[in-house]
Amino acid sequence: MDRISALRNVEEALREFENGEVDLATMERRVGTVLRTYATEFDGDGDEDLAAYRASGEAPADGLIVVASTPAEARGRVEALLDESCPFEIERV
Repeated sequence: MDRISALRNVEEALREFENGEVDLATMERRVGTVLRTYATEFDGDGDEDLAAYRASGEAPADGLIVVASTPAEARGRVEALLDESCPFEIERV
């Protein structure tokens, strides 16, 4: 999914919410799905499989979600986002 398609899909979800055609939870799910699809498709060159990974453990790592091709790469991305070191685990979501 390219950026323009992602923006159009988000705009459609917003429009349907504004028109009362969907509730807030449905809109949030649709937007989240669009963002996850965009994030896992935009970065690769087609040869690598990207996936979302969630960190769990102590704050501030707990709940962070990154996109990477391997758990090790995901761990590195989480560590790069943190200002401090803390224990955490990585799981694919």
